[in-house]
Amino acid sequence: MSGCCSGARGDGHSGVSVKAGPAASRGTRGETVAVKGGETFVGTHDPVILLDGEGPERKVLLQDFHLEVETVTVGRFAQFVEATGHVTESERFGSSAVFAPLLDDPELATGGVGNTPWWTRIDGATWKQPEGPGSSADDRLDHPVTHVSWNDARAFAQWVGGRLPTEAEWEHAARGGNRRRRYPWGDEEPTDERIFCNIWQGRFPHGNTLQDGYFGTAPVRSFPPDEAGFYNLAGNVWEWTGDPFRVRSLSRPARERNDQARRFSDKVLKGGSFLCHKSYCYRYRIAARMGLSPDSASSNTGFRIAYDTPPDTRVP
Repeated sequence: MSGCCSGARGDGHSGVSVKAGPAASRGTRGETVAVKGGETFVGTHDPVILLDGEGPERKVLLQDFHLEVETVTVGRFAQFVEATGHVTESERFGSSAVFAPLLDDPELATGGVGNTPWWTRIDGATWKQPEGPGSSADDRLDHPVTHVSWNDARAFAQWVGGRLPTEAEWEHAARGGNRRRRYPWGDEEPTDERIFCNIWQGRFPHGNTLQDGYFGTAPVRSFPPDEAGFYNLAGNVWEWTGDPFRVRSLSRPARERNDQARRFSDKVLKGGSFLCHKSYCYRYRIAARMGLSPDSASSNTGFRIAYDTPPDTRVP
């Protein structure tokens, strides 16, 4: 999906292996919250963006699991690369999608992405050079790693002995269990003055008032955690999940979207990003979602890790 919210690579097939080598040392598990499973639900009966497949609400049964409290940081991903020699898909392809206003040098832009002129392909943009040649992530070690594909995220998850969460697990954790709420903090709507997370303030894409203090990504613990202890489940960066993207609707646009998603093997992302705003991309709600091909990467896509609960352990 080459949509408003993130740049898509488009074909879904890199033709390269991205898993960590078998000789690599195992990575360290991050701080987690234990999440009680049981009968719960995913989606909503009150969808806002119908074509995204936010509804209908449907019941699911979840096992207990653990979810890391924050998205994987640049510093932690660097440790993974150092230990495994992993080369990301953006590095292999030689380019990635960058939010053009982040560029110090507009001449680096090599062309728009789809119908979204604020996205551009930048040769040499990677997780360690987020805006391409001349940029560096060295001063963002506590920010979420970006320019990582679904395949890259799965390779990291394997390294630490975890996995990507399912969409239902992600929503269940964000809602704080089996209850209906619009955001991880409750139902209060964020505005340009009431700040709960890192999203756009002002008029997109021409003016960001920076009321939250950030133009791009923010450190992974920039805002207070929700009551369970999770940071930034809304805003900052889109988070890859393990699920394929599907729309449950019989409408013709939905069928066409499903055909496209299957063709590109699209995966679900959750949480919205620093580019979201109610007037433009109202996708920082818990039920909101987006689909991208698994080889896509951009300035605002990242991930966090889930873990299965051992069979002899139960979450209280």
